[in-house]
Amino acid sequence: MAIWRSVPFIAAALVLAPVGVIVSSFFAPVSDVWQHLLETTLPLLLVNTFWLALGVVAGTALLGISLAWITAVYEFPGRRFFSWALLLPMAMPAYVTAFVALGLFDFTGPVQTALRAWLDSDLSWFPDIRGRMGVVAVMMLAFYPYVYLLARNAFLSQGKRSLEVAQSLGFNRRQGFFKVVLPMARPWIAGGIMLVLMETLADFGTVAVFNYNTFTTAIYKAWFSMFSLPAASQLASLLIMIVFAVIVVEQQLRLRMRYAENKRTERAQRIRLTGWRNWLVAGFVLSVLFLAFLLPMLQLCRWAVQSFAQDFDLTRYLEFLWHSLTLSGLAALLICLVVIAMVYAARRYPSPAARFAVRIATIGYALPGTVLAIGVYVPLVWLDGRLSEWLAGWLQVETGPLIQGTLMIMLIAYLIRFMAVSHYPIDGAMQRITPSIDEAAMSLGVHGGMMIRKVHIPILKPGIFTAATLVFVDVMKEMPITLMTRPFGWDTLAVRIYEMTSEGQWEQAALPAVTLVLAGLIPIFLFMRQTEK
Repeated sequence: MAIWRSVPFIAAALVLAPVGVIVSSFFAPVSDVWQHLLETTLPLLLVNTFWLALGVVAGTALLGISLAWITAVYEFPGRRFFSWALLLPMAMPAYVTAFVALGLFDFTGPVQTALRAWLDSDLSWFPDIRGRMGVVAVMMLAFYPYVYLLARNAFLSQGKRSLEVAQSLGFNRRQGFFKVVLPMARPWIAGGIMLVLMETLADFGTVAVFNYNTFTTAIYKAWFSMFSLPAASQLASLLIMIVFAVIVVEQQLRLRMRYAENKRTERAQRIRLTGWRNWLVAGFVLSVLFLAFLLPMLQLCRWAVQSFAQDFDLTRYLEFLWHSLTLSGLAALLICLVVIAMVYAARRYPSPAARFAVRIATIGYALPGTVLAIGVYVPLVWLDGRLSEWLAGWLQVETGPLIQGTLMIMLIAYLIRFMAVSHYPIDGAMQRITPSIDEAAMSLGVHGGMMIRKVHIPILKPGIFTAATLVFVDVMKEMPITLMTRPFGWDTLAVRIYEMTSEGQWEQAALPAVTLVLAGLIPIFLFMRQTEK
């Protein structure tokens, strides 16, 4: 049907509208501000962004894959607890981890102060937390769950069985992992790494806390410090081109490869570790969880207790929580429905044009939220004005703005921003529905809607649940779009955190941060219950 065939192109057009608004500025006359950026800061931005992206991608891949493999295939003390606990950092925004890390490990923080007093040393050997490695370490601890979640899903379904097949072919366990298991899990791992890369390129809060200059901080400074929206848009257009080039390369590498599970089998029994390996693995996993979640959470709770008496208002905080949950739920539902339709249409009517449209539809995740908010707001305001004029001219009705000040602008911006988050898990699950599965179903008299309901949806279900969880948590933490496009009075927990941190009130920001983290834990617990069944 034509409507199904056109879904990827409609989704791509939705993304291209704000992208077009931004990219069109690249062809505008070069302003003095842009010339100044080109001559002074652009080389530094490219170098900083390159090393940041490389460091975070390498670190999250190493952490995410190793933790996923350990918890999916091996049995060790606390394995069941660590399996879901390692997802807890997903509920904590990276910018929160950043200011907690600075509060703890900076020169005046309690860690260095205690060490100086204990060792009677100036701690010249202590790593500079404000340097590049500090930013990379914080973002690595905040983003590794993206790789862990998707890689573990792949290892749970095929990990040990693939390893046994490799061993039957003469490989030892290590060779089997690198030559058989890892390549077979590549679509899921690549999806997680792409999410990490886009999150890194679009991040503003974390690099701003560390005063580490990247494209996003330059965009913000050009816009709000130099008051030059064209210069900000031109920098954003460069960022879009970089991300698009990365996406094209990744797509070309996956183009000729197919991954399928031959049949549904019972989950393989895990390999039981013994002796010192038991405690070495448990200690490694615990140390990651401690640094990524337990330590920041303990510090946030300490600050929250100190500020509770003067800052807590039950009615106000319930309102923040309700707004955050409502927005996240609506966005997760909308985005998953659109992505399922898009992926299904691309599978049903495959063509280079459809694949290109899907790629276009998933580049919005790399757009900085502040720029995307403007890119969505400008054309919708124009459309709102034309709609009001049409109603006034033809129906003699003065309606005023119909779209501005509603949740529609926020949801459209979320849809553009987070389609990539939902696409990778759902697309990975879709690749498991091979033509032979459809042919077998049709040979049994199962067609059309019945095939979707009884065959496709059960196979897609884990991918859909993963996508909904990722979108829900990401929208909960999202700050710039919510801040700039929310209706009047529609404050969320993230907005409250921004209001406090923009004034340097870290302790006052801790209470909404703790609430945001606790609310974000709910879908993670539901997800783990679902995957452990």
